[in-house]
Amino acid sequence: MGSLPLSEDKKLVVTYRVEAGCLGPEGGSLVAAFCDFAQQSIESLDCDLISWNIIPRNSKTDLEIEYNVVGKRISYSQAARYLELFGRTPDELEVHLSERIALYIEDFMNR
Repeated sequence: MGSLPLSEDKKLVVTYRVEAGCLGPEGGSLVAAFCDFAQQSIESLDCDLISWNIIPRNSKTDLEIEYNVVGKRISYSQAARYLELFGRTPDELEVHLSERIALYIEDFMNR
């Protein structure tokens, strides 16, 4: 098993792209502010292993979730092998992330 916490340059960088539509009919004008809100809220989640990057999804061709290590994009299977070193899986990470994003949307819309 790997040793935590990792130095910043060795952390898995998870980029999550938020679609404006998930914020309702006004989503286009809210998505950038929501991403800033979510970024601040999520930074402490698994921060010993992961650096988060929450940004708007400006194109349907952009991946919803992207993984990077040491500045290089890696595939889902490579991310799985990396996370396995720490007893984690991308599936559990993605489910947890989706749950958190849903909560952040609720918090953001109710402020």
